[in-house]
This record gives sequence, structure tokens and C-alpha cells, in this order.
Amino acid sequence: MMEFLAENGNELLVKTGEHLYISLVAMALGVIVAVPLGVMLSRIPKVADRLISFVGILQTIPSLAILAFFIPIVGIGKFPAIIALFIYSLLPILRNTYIGIRDVDQGVIEAGKGMGMNNLQAIIKMELPLAMPVIMAGIRLSTVYLIGWAALAAFIGGGGLGDFIFDGLNLYKPSLILAGTVPATILAVIADRSLAAVESKLTPDGLKDSYEAA
Repeated sequence: MMEFLAENGNELLVKTGEHLYISLVAMALGVIVAVPLGVMLSRIPKVADRLISFVGILQTIPSLAILAFFIPIVGIGKFPAIIALFIYSLLPILRNTYIGIRDVDQGVIEAGKGMGMNNLQAIIKMELPLAMPVIMAGIRLSTVYLIGWAALAAFIGGGGLGDFIFDGLNLYKPSLILAGTVPATILAVIADRSLAAVESKLTPDGLKDSYEAA
């Protein structure tokens, strides 16, 4: 293993950086799109069920098929990989945002509006903080999945740790497979723990205490 690191240490760092970049950009796009959309859908539940079902259908399409589908449209490289991973990030975040906002106690919201809050203020200051544990659970789930799925970016020239995995499979070299798999697993664990810390910071103290008691 030390011999492998001595020979391929720099490349391993580069591939790890590429892997993290692809995953985080796709996840950021997923959050930017899915959280506001989930809030909006909480106001129109009839449309929400249909749209969430449609996004769920998209997730049943094999990831390699989606990557191959984007090749004629946007070519090869990191961009189509990010788009494909973005699509896969949507469902857990969208569904959890919708459920989290929908299940916020309406009495609390009405009390806030009675104190003079408009709809936007109620969403930002009350609904999103109260729904934060549920929303963050979706974000954490998507992040872990995306870091694993990002290995497939190598299939279309997107780089990342998948390059080691595919090379190891083609050349029958377990050391290359491990060089791609182990760092990806470590990245997923670090990302999950980091997001758990973010969730703890964003969750209101009173709500945090109730979750701990449960």
C-alpha cells in the first residue's frame, strides 16, 4: 500500500479533489432547487404528490443510462456527470422538505402571523427552522449517495475516484479498486458527520431537546 501511495499519491489527491468537486456541486444544485420547490409544493399538495412521484420515477432509471443519455446533448466530462448527479439528488431533498414543511404545527405558524409576520418571514423564521431536522436528513442521505454514485463519472470522462475503480476492474488490480473505494467511503463518512454538525447548529434548541428526548 505504501508503495502504491508513493507512486500514485499525487494522482490520488487530484482524483479525490475531482470526486469531491463533482459531488458537492451536484448536491449544492440539488439543495438550491429542491428546498424552495419543496416549500412551494407544501402549498399545493395535489401537485406535490404528482411531481414527487415523477421525480421518483427518474430515480429508477439506471445511473449509467442517464449519464449515457447526456453524452449527445452536453458531451463528456464533469458537466454531464454533475447534471446526472443533480437529478439523483432531488428526490430525498424534495420529499423531506415537503414533508418537513407540511408537518409544521399550523398553530405555531398562525401565532407568528398574528405577531405581524408575512408569508416569507414565516417560512424563513419559523417553518424552515422547525422543519430543519427532516430537511437535513434528506440532504445527508443525498450527499452520501452522490459521493458513491460520483464514481460513475469516470464512465464519461468526468474524472474522480471512479478512474481508479474502472482501471482496477479492467487491469484486474485490486489495489486500484481499493484506491478508489476507500477514499470515497471516507469522504462519505466525513460529509455525513459534517452535515450532522450543520444540522445541530441550524436546529432550534427547543426542537433539538425534543428530538433528544424522543
